Amino acid sequence: MAGGVVAQGEVKQYGGKVTLFVIVTCFVAASGGLIFGYDLGVSGGVTSMDVFLEEFFPGVFKKMKDASSKENQYCKFDSQLLTSFTSSLYLAGLVASLFASGVTRLLGRKVSMLFGGLVFLIGTAINAAAVNVAMLIIGRLLLGVGIGFANQSVPVYLSEMAPPQIRGALNIGFQLAITIGILAANFINYGTNKMKGSAGWRVSIGLAAVPALIMTVGSLFLPDTPNSLIDRGQKEQARDMLIKIRGTNHVEEEFQDLLDASEESRKVQHPWKNILERKNRPQLIMAIAIPALQQLTGINVIMFYAPVLFKTLGFGNDASLMSAAITGVVNVVATFVSIYCVDRYGRRFLFLEGGTQMIICQIAVGTIIGIKFGTVGSGSISKGEADLLLACICVYVAAFAWSWGPLGWLVPSEIFSLEVRSAGQSITVAVNFLFTFIIAQVFLALLCHLKFGLFYFFGGFVFIATLFIYFFLPETRNVPIEEMNRVWKAHWFWGKYIPDEEHDAQTTGQKPQWS
Repeated sequence: MAGGVVAQGEVKQYGGKVTLFVIVTCFVAASGGLIFGYDLGVSGGVTSMDVFLEEFFPGVFKKMKDASSKENQYCKFDSQLLTSFTSSLYLAGLVASLFASGVTRLLGRKVSMLFGGLVFLIGTAINAAAVNVAMLIIGRLLLGVGIGFANQSVPVYLSEMAPPQIRGALNIGFQLAITIGILAANFINYGTNKMKGSAGWRVSIGLAAVPALIMTVGSLFLPDTPNSLIDRGQKEQARDMLIKIRGTNHVEEEFQDLLDASEESRKVQHPWKNILERKNRPQLIMAIAIPALQQLTGINVIMFYAPVLFKTLGFGNDASLMSAAITGVVNVVATFVSIYCVDRYGRRFLFLEGGTQMIICQIAVGTIIGIKFGTVGSGSISKGEADLLLACICVYVAAFAWSWGPLGWLVPSEIFSLEVRSAGQSITVAVNFLFTFIIAQVFLALLCHLKFGLFYFFGGFVFIATLFIYFFLPETRNVPIEEMNRVWKAHWFWGKYIPDEEHDAQTTGQKPQWS
């Protein structure tokens, strides 16, 4: 389609091929997900270790070990101090992600990754050397800052570097890195739990420096994205980079579209104000709803509280850590399913199938726990029943890993126009951290009060999330980022929010004229 003319209902296709350079670059950038995943996995395992609880949370340790205690089994870990240790990271990440927007836009995506990695390393050192709860929480606040910068910049970087036809698969590399981080942490926790004294949990926490170093060093060698170079006035370098990542000299059409998008973005002096404009309403709603609903699926009940949850349900200490490791393996394997399917079958298909599977599993898990433990948490569970329970949780984790897990990051990162993209991604990350913080802060109390009904509670939110996707999310598969408004204009509900002049411009190849 020469000259950028696109027929009604069609999507512009650029030239070029998938190059080894862009694959390697996106692989290195996606490693930023390792720090988030490792922390998710390590925190739940460490907080289930006896020696860690005895040193920092003796009240919880006493309740757990006191055989004469009449404490409800569901309530043994209910401690606001313990939940503050876990959730403080996400509160810091929320604030950091908002500041990261300006850094990402003004200095580039790779600078945000570098800064995030360095701060995470400092937080890791403080946590590993902690001698009191204050040091633990200070360290976790710094970890949150590092993760906030990484989660804001990495998905944007991946979406801008990847060719449209495999953007979904490459962007999901970030989620794959998260799952690998979780898996590594689960197995490390299982091994370090056998070490004597405080060495075990200190090694578990200290090894977070490894993924942080991978991201920090890797960011030093990453090239800037063409979008970022253009945004900072380096047009020739941007064109050379586009040629390099597309593997062809015939990039004029795509390059011109990037220049046009950048020219429009330069007119925007206040992206945080502009993102509230009517024309950005559909994307803004998605940037808020998708990460919020992602956390309300209850996945973090499994991911960073898995050992605590399994221990509450009667699994031994080693068994609880190994069960968490098994769910980690499922999480990684299922993410590859998403990488294979996302650009073939689309985002909506994975969202809807995964949501349906998750609802069924949560009802099953809640029912099994309700039958075996009732409302007081007393009772026993046979090996066969424990295996069935673990299997249901694994099927639930698999569904999340090929739907809400990766797509919760992918879709928001690809739907915003350039002028508000950094602000939009910051909102996505901030909302994600806000709801992660809320879930982390209230989960143990909810488990104590709702008991097995907690799984029905989260299942209800998955039902709402699935309906939301069915009615309100258009398909964005294979759509170039600069052409994304076309799918919103064609949507039955969101079309009224997209100005006709922008839609007409994308249909005819002319630049829109905003009043």
